[in-house]
Amino acid sequence: MALLYGRRLTMPKLHESCLLPGGGAVADDVMPVPMMYGGASSSLTFCNVPRMVAVSSKKQQHQGLLRKVSCSSSSASSDARFPFPLSLSDQEYGGFCLLGSRGENQALRRQAISSEAATVHSVSDVDALSGIDWENFGFGLRPTDFMYIIKCKRGGEWGKGELQPFGNLEISPAAAVLNYGQGLFEGLKAYRTADDSILLFRPEENAMRLNAGADRMSMPSLPVDTFLHAVKQAVLANRRWIPPPGKGSLYIRPLLIGSGGVLGLAPAPEFTFVIYVSPVGCYFKGGLAPIDLKVESFYHRAAPGGTGGVKTIGNYAPVLKTQLTAKGKGYSDVLYLDAVENKYVEEVSSCNIFMVKDNVISTPELKGTILPGVTRKSIIELAHSRGYEVLERPVDVEELLVADEVFCTGTAVVVNPVGSITYESRRVKYNNGEVGKVAQELYEALTSIQMGHTEDKMGWIVQLN
Repeated sequence: MALLYGRRLTMPKLHESCLLPGGGAVADDVMPVPMMYGGASSSLTFCNVPRMVAVSSKKQQHQGLLRKVSCSSSSASSDARFPFPLSLSDQEYGGFCLLGSRGENQALRRQAISSEAATVHSVSDVDALSGIDWENFGFGLRPTDFMYIIKCKRGGEWGKGELQPFGNLEISPAAAVLNYGQGLFEGLKAYRTADDSILLFRPEENAMRLNAGADRMSMPSLPVDTFLHAVKQAVLANRRWIPPPGKGSLYIRPLLIGSGGVLGLAPAPEFTFVIYVSPVGCYFKGGLAPIDLKVESFYHRAAPGGTGGVKTIGNYAPVLKTQLTAKGKGYSDVLYLDAVENKYVEEVSSCNIFMVKDNVISTPELKGTILPGVTRKSIIELAHSRGYEVLERPVDVEELLVADEVFCTGTAVVVNPVGSITYESRRVKYNNGEVGKVAQELYEALTSIQMGHTEDKMGWIVQLN
């Protein structure tokens, strides 16, 4: 239905003339997968980078052939060439699994992951990518060297993870993630410091949120220490792609998907946890830039009892229609209201939202329809530590229109000040189009901790070396 009537999910319509004998398709960007021949064991190569030429066989991998990647976003790194090393297990990689009890103290987890030997079987010097213009790198996907993969059978234990060359995933067309949307994702960053250390920001929070989502989506949870170990291995294996200090970060994308084939509506028989990474430039060039939001009063992002409170993949495609429509009218993004009374603020397409009134910071309370953002939580804790009163409560959209200041939070943007909000026929501007003092203060305080510029008194940073 999503392919035939693609408007709601912002996908092109698929006509009969598009289908080729044998179930192929002409479209480059949307891939219909008819199961005309073969059973659930049939597989397809699912590519997450358009026009990517990937080494497709183990024999070719073992011969160490070169790969050329062509990415639609033009940059110096989009024509990178590098050899594909062999797939490396944890043992070959020189690491070891952290399989302690989930009830261990977080400080012990941090100590264990920080002290693990950083034996990397690839170029780790950022100078190897000296041709990249880091000043104008931008925020987008760029293929790197390795990804980390672990598999689990339904009702079984997670297997041993391994590093594999970054490339396509081979997956059944009957996979639960493709047919029923059984999947979750996370997002976090790694930063390079002036002394060449690598810093992660609160990765255990992402691990715990992933597990909360796994329970909601009938998928096996992943031990927190296994998650941390996988993140660490993926980052170190792609260390050379971490931008220089102050030039960006390495965006880390963990995925948990129902990869096993299933025809009837049921949990997948097999699950795959994969982490890939991509270098990204600074989100704001030349300092914070206020955005313009449009309040959406017809479509809703989530409803009570749904999945708005977990980071499932199905939450995001439905917001594309309203987001693209708003951007076409000159707005930056869309702000959604609650689905019951249609008057309480919930969140932006992929960000949490805060308002400031009389020096009191308020943000919508978590009630199952709002994603518990790691940056949201950090901003609340950081603001408390700096003497601000922070309230988590229902926020009426009318309150937002008379606020002194409004800003959004998320992994990519960290803190994004709001310059204006349009609700129905009214448009309200904040701070005369300038960045508010609270947003500026919290942004600088949080990014200084993330990048290692100031002492981490909150205990949030994991240092990998």
